[in-house]
Amino acid sequence: MQQIRAAVCFEFGKPLAIETVYLAAPTGRAIEVTLKACAICHSDITYADGHWGGTLPAVYGHEAAGYISALGPDATGQTIGDRVIVTLIRSCGTCPTCSAGKPVICERPMGPAPLALPDGTPIEQAMYCGAFAEKVVVDQSQIAPIPDAIDFDVASLLSCGVITGVGAVVNTARLQAGEDVVVIGAGGVGLNAIQGAAIAGARRIVAVDLSEEKLTDAKAFGATDGILATDPAPWDRLREITGRGADAVFVSVGVPAVYSTAPNYLAPGGRLVMVGMPPTGAASSFEPGNFAAACQSMVGSKMGNTVLARDIPWLVDLYLQGRLKLDELISRRWSLDQINEAIADTKSGAARRNVIIFDQNKE
Repeated sequence: MQQIRAAVCFEFGKPLAIETVYLAAPTGRAIEVTLKACAICHSDITYADGHWGGTLPAVYGHEAAGYISALGPDATGQTIGDRVIVTLIRSCGTCPTCSAGKPVICERPMGPAPLALPDGTPIEQAMYCGAFAEKVVVDQSQIAPIPDAIDFDVASLLSCGVITGVGAVVNTARLQAGEDVVVIGAGGVGLNAIQGAAIAGARRIVAVDLSEEKLTDAKAFGATDGILATDPAPWDRLREITGRGADAVFVSVGVPAVYSTAPNYLAPGGRLVMVGMPPTGAASSFEPGNFAAACQSMVGSKMGNTVLARDIPWLVDLYLQGRLKLDELISRRWSLDQINEAIADTKSGAARRNVIIFDQNKE
């Protein structure tokens, strides 16, 4: 086992501790990746604050990029030195959902559990990644190659926030050109849903947020209109803009009350796409008869229903063409020692995405 530095959560709701931990060598089809960057996702914060439960101690972080530094004996299709992103999408490739092209909901996501404290206490590799660390050991299904033309810090965003937002539009909602869209929440994932709607050819893309500043942000990423969520009836404002409701409504925030009111934006036949994750046990309410009568639907979207081998090359190419904004999503870069400050900044709502840089010298 080798020693690495990692940000460890010992108690929910408390600052992470920078510790020297032990990382096991890759076995089977596992792969070791030396990380260069890891973005901070709100899911990491939700877990670290204890809202979704989980085992402690734990290392969070799941939106990462780096290069392969070791291979398990059964790993295939990879070479040491390959530049890759690391995701939480761990899939066996053979269960019913994987066989149906839905690896994000694999029924048998087996893989390594490589982390331990110096005294031998196991550390939970949260979300199958544990990427608030200098290195990770993950299953080979969790990585996707990236070209030299994209920097690691930018590429890390593809591992979660981008595929979750764009994928919700393209893969889950299967948005058609000319349809009208509402995106509730103009944070990191919401901005990418807006980008996805623009790429898919939506007629109107209406952002809804509590902040005027974020609505301005949303327009920079492709929103045609913005509505303040503080309006007493923001769905009425939508109808003034589109003449009807929306064909697809994307909820990118994990707020139960928002889910309760989101159906008000739907047009007949519209679909509500549930992207944001509320705390465990939280509940929302709606009238099912309204959905039935209007032929509307409600569907969950985990990680944008992404298939890495299909979607990452496409998104990278869009970025290299200048059709997908990634650099603009990064608010600030931080060192691992600054991770608690970066988390606090993320919690403030001011940041699009904060990124931890493990080595200031880019390759």
